[in-house]
Amino acid sequence: QVQLVESGGGLVQSGGSLRLSCAASGVIFRIYGMGWYRQAPGNQRELVAVIKSGGRANYADSVKGRFAITNDNAKNTVYLQMNNLLPEDTAVYYCNADLATVRGREEYWGQGTQVTVSS
Repeated sequence: QVQLVESGGGLVQSGGSLRLSCAASGVIFRIYGMGWYRQAPGNQRELVAVIKSGGRANYADSVKGRFAITNDNAKNTVYLQMNNLLPEDTAVYYCNADLATVRGREEYWGQGTQVTVSS
């Protein structure tokens, strides 16, 4: 069974940094891409950043220049380095993965990790 396990959330002051990690485990034949989404209370889930297996990345305009997404294909892991965090970055951050497994090509989600930025 494929699982995504996230880590690295927490409480930080405005202007601080955090690094999120997400590791995919299980029988995985191919990773098409992995990324991060976030959902603040009362808001819809929104894209933060995604990275394809070849390394091409896309970011939400609100995080460009502050966040960086990277991947380690050998470890089936994606990272999100978040710098100069702002209170509006407060949300639950979810890892997402587009994978080929024994079930075919499917999208998987992590359980979410809370990021809280105090002003």
